[in-house]
Amino acid sequence: MSFVEYGDTIKDGDTAIVFLGHESMFPVKVQHGTVTQTKYGVIRHSTDLIGKKYGSKVTCSKGGWVFILHPTPELWTMNLPHRTQILYSTDISIITMMLELKPGSIVCESGTGSGSLSHALIRTVAPTGHLYTVEFHQQRAEKAREEFREHGVEHLVTVTNQDVCKNGFGVSNIADAVFLDIPSPWEAIGHAKSALKAEGGRICSFSPCIEQVQRTCLAMEEYGFTEINTLEILLRVYNVRTISLQIPDLGKAAEDNSSSGFDSSNPSHQGSPCANLQQGTVQFKSGVPLREVVGHTGYLTFATKS
Repeated sequence: MSFVEYGDTIKDGDTAIVFLGHESMFPVKVQHGTVTQTKYGVIRHSTDLIGKKYGSKVTCSKGGWVFILHPTPELWTMNLPHRTQILYSTDISIITMMLELKPGSIVCESGTGSGSLSHALIRTVAPTGHLYTVEFHQQRAEKAREEFREHGVEHLVTVTNQDVCKNGFGVSNIADAVFLDIPSPWEAIGHAKSALKAEGGRICSFSPCIEQVQRTCLAMEEYGFTEINTLEILLRVYNVRTISLQIPDLGKAAEDNSSSGFDSSNPSHQGSPCANLQQGTVQFKSGVPLREVVGHTGYLTFATKS
C-alpha cells in the first residue's frame, strides 16, 4: 500500500479507511489477528480485511456493514490524528495550483505539522519529485517520518528537525517551490530564496493574521521577490434539497379574464398560464446554503523569485 501507488488488495500492514458514511470514517492499520470495533460491530482484520479488495463492502458482527477504502491524501486530511492545526483540501488545492507543482517538482516545506499538506505535495510531485520538509518540534518530526514510512512514501520525502528561520531547509538552488506555515515567516524568506532555483521559483506563505502577512510581504520585497499577492479562500457549501412554495393566489386576474370573455374550454387558451393555476403548493429542487459555514482559515501570500 502506498499513498501514491494504488493497489487492489488489502495487505497486512496497510493503512485503510473504514467508511461508515460521509460524516463518519476513520483510519485503521491492518494487522493480522487484530479486531476493530465500530457501531455496527466488530471487524476482524484476518478474515474481513486481509486479502479483500479495496472498496469492498464488509459486514460487521452485528449485521451492519462498512466500506474499506484505499487511503488518499484527501481522505487522510479528513481522518488524520491532529498534532497541530492542519490545512484542508480547499486551501491545499489552490496552493498546489499557484505553486505550479507537477510530477518531478522539488518542494521545500516548513513546518510539517500533522502532514496534511505534505501528503498532498508528495502525491503531486511523485514519482520523480521530492519534498524537503522541516519541522521545529522533534516529536512531531519523528512521528511524520514514521507515518511517511508506513504510507510507503518515505523515498519521496526528507524530514529534517531544525529551526528553518535559523538553519534554513538544508538545500540550495534546487527547489521549484517553497511553502511556509510558521509563526514568523518573514524570518525565513532569505532561506527560502536560497533554497529556490536560480530563477522563476515560487513561494507561498500561509498566515492566519493580516499583521503576519504585512511583515512577510515587506520581507519578500526586500529580497527581490515579484508578483506578490495575497488571497483568502472561503468555502460556501450548498445542499440540494426539495422545497415547497405556495402557489400565489391570482384570483383577481382570473376574474378579469372571465369578464373579458376568457374561455378555458377553448383549445386556443389551453396553453395559458392562468388556465392551469390552482391554489396549493409546488415542489422543486433548490440549492440551499448551510446554516453554519467554514469561515476564515488563513491568508495565502504568493510570490515569484525574480
